Amino acid sequence: MRLRKAVSDLVRWERVCRAATVDRAGRPHVTPVCQVVSNGKIYFAVGRDSQKAANLRQHPHVAVLVDLYSEEWGRLAGALVQGRAALIERGAAFRQVRALLYEKYPQYPEESAIEVGDSLVVEVTPERVASWGLE
Repeated sequence: MRLRKAVSDLVRWERVCRAATVDRAGRPHVTPVCQVVSNGKIYFAVGRDSQKAANLRQHPHVAVLVDLYSEEWGRLAGALVQGRAALIERGAAFRQVRALLYEKYPQYPEESAIEVGDSLVVEVTPERVASWGLE
């Protein structure tokens, strides 16, 4: 499934989103992540030993929520992307996504470097998308 331009633009420009996974017992785990979008897929990095990585190794289903809040509720907007996650541990794809994340978030290299062996890149292939308040 392709992301509509309005959804892709929202994911591209927003600085943070929330990613949800489930553990072995079906308990949800939701955390903020820094995302990029490329070729219709959403990417973010996680620690190799993180709860999110462990959950995705067992259950590759993920939900990503990007939203805009406003006190004027007529201006609320957002997108929920449900999809399948692939974990990228190294190689050209890892380096390409790391470069995109470093470009969007210049703090990354100094504050939370994405390194082979310590980090994983999560690639989300959209399967279902719900959006609101977007053109």
